[in-house]
Amino acid sequence: MRSGAPRPPVPSPAVAVLDVLGKVVLAGFLLAVLVDPSWGNLEGKAPTARALTYPMLAFAVPVWWHAYRPARPYPWLADLLLTYTAFSDVLGNRVDLYDTVAWFDEWMHVTNVACVAAALVLLTLPSTSSGWAVLAGSVALGMTAALAWELFEYVAFVTRSPEMPTAYGDTLGDLLMGWCGTVLAAALVHHAWRHHLTASPEISAQAQARLAR
Repeated sequence: MRSGAPRPPVPSPAVAVLDVLGKVVLAGFLLAVLVDPSWGNLEGKAPTARALTYPMLAFAVPVWWHAYRPARPYPWLADLLLTYTAFSDVLGNRVDLYDTVAWFDEWMHVTNVACVAAALVLLTLPSTSSGWAVLAGSVALGMTAALAWELFEYVAFVTRSPEMPTAYGDTLGDLLMGWCGTVLAAALVHHAWRHHLTASPEISAQAQARLAR
């Protein structure tokens, strides 16, 4: 007998297409950066380190999912959010927005931390979580990611950059923008879950019972 419980929404095919396309284009961009860092306007910004670490971010979900194969559909939306985070930074540098648009760096810290926080919340919390639980998880996970990024920048190139004298103030501003991103992510994810706009990560009781047989 079929369960009367509502089925979770199926992600739009566009999400999967954008995710795969983003990974392909990102890989091409990173290969170009490895050959010629000036192509991506990444001179002095740790181009090799970015080319090596960004694929780890973009392919983290596929590796995790294929390794553990949880009994639920592939998390396309969370995967796309992480792919976008890496892709948008490379694209932003490629078209030189960081140096030509005064507010672009702040915008990127808000949106990219929001994407990472939302992805991690989608992967780790059940859709029945309260708004406060989603906010706490988003801030904890997102700010940990934001701090990791600032440490990466500091070790990779800031200490050898002309920006060193202003790095402290810039880092505090980046972390503040990241915190705003985590709050935004929590609000959007909780709204989506309340209105059943995205699938939840938990395994239903019926699925757990079938797996236990």
